[in-house]
Amino acid sequence: MAVKMKTVVTYRATAACPTHARTEIPVRDLNVVIDEPVERGGTNLGPSPTETAMTALIACTNVIGHKNAKRLGIDLGDVTIDANAKFDRRGVLMEEEIDVPFPAITLTVNCTTSASQADLDTVGQQTSKYCAIAKLFEAAGTDLTVNWVKTP
Repeated sequence: MAVKMKTVVTYRATAACPTHARTEIPVRDLNVVIDEPVERGGTNLGPSPTETAMTALIACTNVIGHKNAKRLGIDLGDVTIDANAKFDRRGVLMEEEIDVPFPAITLTVNCTTSASQADLDTVGQQTSKYCAIAKLFEAAGTDLTVNWVKTP
């Protein structure tokens, strides 16, 4: 009899906060460092929390996009992802509460591939169903656009 994997798991972490700007979070056998740039009182040892959120979206799009492409039998070829994120800094500057800190994000997933644009569109549609980080941004009210583009 096959063992069924759990569909809902619990992540736990205990972070060390050695300074007001740096947070060190053990994840698996890694130590993730989130930090602020020097000009904001940090030591620039890692991306800021908001940069981490944006990069998590890019990475999730890459991972889930490739999983969907494999499932669909589509070769994405070489992939790069361009991000253009609007970030309303009034909240982090403590000027006022902001309901949607990232009002708009556009990702362009560039695929140097022999696959058709229609195939890439299908991968994009499937990826939007399963990318957990994209779901978080959309639930928060972000206008998220992800364009899958066949590049020469």
